[in-house]
Amino acid sequence: MSFLPTEPPWSTLFILLLAAVISFLINLVNRLTTDPEKTKAWRKEIAEWNEQLRKARRNGDKKQMEKLMKKQQYILQLQAKMSWQSMKVSFLFFIPLMIVWYFLGWTYGGKEIAYFPGIGFQLLWFPSLFWWYLLCSFLFSTIFSHLLGLSSVE
Repeated sequence: MSFLPTEPPWSTLFILLLAAVISFLINLVNRLTTDPEKTKAWRKEIAEWNEQLRKARRNGDKKQMEKLMKKQQYILQLQAKMSWQSMKVSFLFFIPLMIVWYFLGWTYGGKEIAYFPGIGFQLLWFPSLFWWYLLCSFLFSTIFSHLLGLSSVE
């Protein structure tokens, strides 16, 4: 017997709430362990370098390409720093999320969680638990990343 709600609409709402809580925690830890302004500056610098490199290649400007290639190692270091920033949070939450998913699979395995209009309870051979959590997680992750200043609309 499970202490979690196993029938829609309660299971649907529970998974929605769970996705919101987990997304909030991940984004909060990300906000506390990273410097969003520094990350934004790095992202902008990398994008500008890539754009300049694309233009130089398109125009066949070998002199400009040489100049840009001298900066390539620095750009690769910035990309590595940005990757490490996001990986820190992933490493921190990996085991707890596996435990949560183990219990969700045990509780909701094969059960109907969320109904998708016109499709039913299952999408592409995956039960609705997977899709419903994924959709809710994307929604809340986007909302919280904007609220906590981790991403900006440009």
